[in-house]
Amino acid sequence: MTKKKKIDESTDEQKLEKDEDQLKTDVSLDDSEEMKSDEKENKKYEQILAQSQEYFEGWQRERADFQNYKKRIERDQISLKSFITAEIIKKYLVIIDDLELALKNRPSSTDCLGWVDGIGLIYQKLISILEGEGVELIPVEGEFDPNIHEAISQIEHPEIESGKIVEVMRQGYKISERVIRPALVIIAR
Repeated sequence: MTKKKKIDESTDEQKLEKDEDQLKTDVSLDDSEEMKSDEKENKKYEQILAQSQEYFEGWQRERADFQNYKKRIERDQISLKSFITAEIIKKYLVIIDDLELALKNRPSSTDCLGWVDGIGLIYQKLISILEGEGVELIPVEGEFDPNIHEAISQIEHPEIESGKIVEVMRQGYKISERVIRPALVIIAR
Protein backbone atom coordinates (compact mmCIF):
# COMPACT_ATOMS: atom_id res chain seq x y z
CA MET A 1 0.00 0.00 0.00
CA THR A 2 2.74 2.32 0.37
CA LYS A 3 3.53 1.99 -3.28
CA LYS A 4 0.04 2.83 -4.19
CA LYS A 5 0.13 5.79 -1.87
CA LYS A 6 3.30 6.97 -3.44
CA ILE A 7 1.83 6.67 -6.91
CA ASP A 8 -1.28 8.49 -5.83
CA GLU A 9 0.82 11.17 -4.24
CA SER A 10 2.94 11.53 -7.34
CA THR A 11 -0.13 11.80 -9.58
CA ASP A 12 -1.57 14.28 -7.18
CA GLU A 13 1.62 16.28 -7.38
CA GLN A 14 1.58 16.07 -11.14
CA LYS A 15 -2.03 17.21 -11.20
CA LEU A 16 -1.14 19.98 -8.83
CA GLU A 17 1.77 21.05 -11.04
CA LYS A 18 -0.46 20.90 -14.11
CA ASP A 19 -3.05 23.02 -12.37
CA GLU A 20 -0.36 25.52 -11.34
CA ASP A 21 0.96 25.65 -14.91
CA GLN A 22 -2.55 26.12 -16.24
CA LEU A 23 -3.16 28.83 -13.69
CA LYS A 24 0.10 30.57 -14.65
CA THR A 25 -0.86 30.39 -18.32
CA ASP A 26 -4.31 31.76 -17.55
CA VAL A 27 -2.80 34.54 -15.45
CA SER A 28 -0.29 35.43 -18.15
CA LEU A 29 -3.08 35.45 -20.76
CA ASP A 30 -5.15 37.66 -18.48
CA ASP A 31 -2.14 39.94 -17.96
CA SER A 32 -1.50 40.23 -21.70
CA GLU A 33 -5.19 40.91 -22.33
CA GLU A 34 -5.16 43.58 -19.61
CA MET A 35 -2.02 45.12 -21.17
CA LYS A 36 -3.68 45.14 -24.59
CA SER A 37 -6.79 46.66 -23.06
CA ASP A 38 -4.66 49.29 -21.26
CA GLU A 39 -2.83 50.09 -24.50
CA LYS A 40 -6.14 50.50 -26.31
CA GLU A 41 -7.44 52.76 -23.55
CA ASN A 42 -4.20 54.81 -23.63
CA LYS A 43 -4.45 55.19 -27.41
CA LYS A 44 -8.11 56.18 -27.13
CA TYR A 45 -7.22 58.66 -24.36
CA GLU A 46 -4.43 60.17 -26.51
CA GLN A 47 -6.79 60.45 -29.47
CA ILE A 48 -9.42 62.17 -27.36
CA LEU A 49 -6.76 64.47 -25.89
CA ALA A 50 -5.44 65.35 -29.37
CA GLN A 51 -8.96 65.99 -30.65
CA SER A 52 -9.70 68.13 -27.60
CA GLN A 53 -6.53 70.16 -28.21
CA GLU A 54 -7.47 70.57 -31.87
CA TYR A 55 -10.95 71.80 -30.94
CA PHE A 56 -9.49 74.20 -28.37
CA GLU A 57 -7.02 75.67 -30.88
CA GLY A 58 -9.79 76.02 -33.46
CA TRP A 59 -11.94 77.79 -30.91
CA GLN A 60 -9.08 80.17 -30.07
CA ARG A 61 -8.54 80.95 -33.77
CA GLU A 62 -12.23 81.64 -34.28
CA ARG A 63 -12.32 83.86 -31.23
CA ALA A 64 -9.32 85.85 -32.50
CA ASP A 65 -10.97 86.11 -35.94
CA PHE A 66 -14.13 87.43 -34.31
CA GLN A 67 -12.18 90.01 -32.29
CA ASN A 68 -10.44 91.17 -35.50
CA TYR A 69 -13.83 91.33 -37.22
CA LYS A 70 -15.23 93.51 -34.44
CA LYS A 71 -12.25 95.86 -34.63
CA ARG A 72 -12.53 96.09 -38.42
CA ILE A 73 -16.26 96.90 -38.17
CA GLU A 74 -15.57 99.60 -35.57
CA ARG A 75 -12.89 101.15 -37.81
CA ASP A 76 -15.24 101.01 -40.79
CA GLN A 77 -18.02 102.67 -38.80
CA ILE A 78 -15.71 105.45 -37.64
CA SER A 79 -14.49 105.94 -41.20
CA LEU A 80 -18.05 105.98 -42.53
CA LYS A 81 -19.12 108.49 -39.89
CA SER A 82 -16.19 110.72 -40.80
CA PHE A 83 -17.01 110.45 -44.50
CA ILE A 84 -20.71 111.23 -44.00
CA THR A 85 -19.88 114.15 -41.71
CA ALA A 86 -17.48 115.57 -44.30
CA GLU A 87 -20.06 115.22 -47.09
CA ILE A 88 -22.74 117.03 -45.05
CA ILE A 89 -20.33 119.77 -43.97
CA LYS A 90 -19.31 120.36 -47.61
CA LYS A 91 -22.90 121.36 -48.34
CA TYR A 92 -22.89 123.91 -45.52
CA LEU A 93 -19.56 125.40 -46.56
CA VAL A 94 -21.33 127.01 -49.54
CA ILE A 95 -23.61 128.83 -47.10
CA ILE A 96 -20.58 130.00 -45.11
CA ASP A 97 -19.03 131.31 -48.35
CA ASP A 98 -22.21 133.26 -49.09
CA LEU A 99 -22.33 134.69 -45.57
CA GLU A 100 -18.66 135.75 -45.82
CA LEU A 101 -19.40 137.42 -49.15
CA ALA A 102 -22.41 139.19 -47.65
CA LEU A 103 -20.32 140.41 -44.70
CA LYS A 104 -17.56 141.66 -47.04
CA ASN A 105 -20.06 143.64 -49.07
CA ARG A 106 -22.12 144.97 -46.19
CA PRO A 107 -24.13 148.10 -46.90
CA SER A 108 -22.76 151.32 -45.50
CA SER A 109 -26.17 152.63 -44.54
CA THR A 110 -26.92 152.78 -40.83
CA ASP A 111 -30.49 151.64 -41.52
CA CYS A 112 -29.20 148.09 -42.19
CA LEU A 113 -26.90 147.92 -39.20
CA GLY A 114 -29.20 145.51 -37.28
CA TRP A 115 -29.49 143.29 -40.35
CA VAL A 116 -25.70 143.18 -40.78
CA ASP A 117 -25.20 142.35 -37.11
CA GLY A 118 -27.79 139.56 -37.41
CA ILE A 119 -25.96 138.06 -40.41
CA GLY A 120 -22.69 138.29 -38.46
CA LEU A 121 -24.23 136.41 -35.51
CA ILE A 122 -25.63 133.69 -37.81
CA TYR A 123 -22.18 133.36 -39.38
CA GLN A 124 -20.52 133.06 -35.95
CA LYS A 125 -23.07 130.44 -34.82
CA LEU A 126 -22.50 128.36 -37.94
CA ILE A 127 -18.71 128.56 -37.51
CA SER A 128 -18.96 127.49 -33.84
CA ILE A 129 -21.15 124.48 -34.81
CA LEU A 130 -18.56 123.41 -37.39
CA GLU A 131 -15.74 123.85 -34.88
CA GLY A 132 -17.72 121.65 -32.48
CA GLU A 133 -17.69 118.94 -35.16
CA GLY A 134 -13.88 119.24 -35.43
CA VAL A 135 -13.80 121.35 -38.61
CA GLU A 136 -10.78 123.64 -38.86
CA LEU A 137 -9.72 126.35 -41.29
CA ILE A 138 -6.82 125.43 -43.52
CA PRO A 139 -3.94 127.83 -42.86
CA VAL A 140 -3.22 130.05 -45.86
CA GLU A 141 -0.25 132.06 -44.65
CA GLY A 142 3.13 131.41 -46.18
CA GLU A 143 4.15 128.71 -48.65
CA PHE A 144 1.77 127.10 -51.14
CA ASP A 145 1.06 123.43 -50.30
CA PRO A 146 -0.67 121.47 -53.10
CA ASN A 147 -2.05 118.99 -50.54
CA ILE A 148 -4.23 121.61 -48.87
CA HIS A 149 -4.31 124.52 -51.35
CA GLU A 150 -5.59 124.81 -54.91
CA ALA A 151 -3.92 127.50 -57.03
CA ILE A 152 -6.30 129.18 -59.44
CA SER A 153 -3.76 131.61 -60.85
CA GLN A 154 -0.28 133.11 -60.54
CA ILE A 155 0.49 136.78 -60.54
CA GLU A 156 3.60 138.94 -60.41
CA HIS A 157 3.95 140.55 -57.02
CA PRO A 158 6.91 142.77 -56.16
CA GLU A 159 6.75 142.28 -52.38
CA ILE A 160 6.00 138.55 -52.18
CA GLU A 161 8.47 135.90 -53.34
CA SER A 162 7.61 133.17 -55.82
CA GLY A 163 5.54 130.22 -54.51
CA LYS A 164 3.98 132.19 -51.65
CA ILE A 165 0.25 132.79 -51.31
CA VAL A 166 -0.83 136.28 -52.37
CA GLU A 167 -4.60 136.11 -51.87
CA VAL A 168 -7.24 133.65 -50.68
CA MET A 169 -10.23 133.41 -52.99
CA ARG A 170 -12.13 130.76 -51.01
CA GLN A 171 -11.35 129.44 -47.55
CA GLY A 172 -10.41 125.76 -47.17
CA TYR A 173 -11.52 123.41 -44.39
CA LYS A 174 -10.37 120.13 -42.88
CA ILE A 175 -11.41 117.65 -40.20
CA SER A 176 -8.39 116.39 -38.32
CA GLU A 177 -5.91 115.73 -41.15
CA ARG A 178 -8.56 115.04 -43.81
CA VAL A 179 -9.13 117.90 -46.24
CA ILE A 180 -12.82 118.55 -46.83
CA ARG A 181 -12.24 121.35 -49.29
CA PRO A 182 -8.89 122.83 -50.35
CA ALA A 183 -8.37 126.58 -50.11
CA LEU A 184 -8.52 128.41 -53.45
CA VAL A 185 -5.53 130.74 -53.61
CA ILE A 186 -3.58 133.01 -55.92
CA ILE A 187 0.18 132.54 -55.68
CA ALA A 188 3.12 134.73 -56.59
CA ARG A 189 5.21 133.94 -59.63
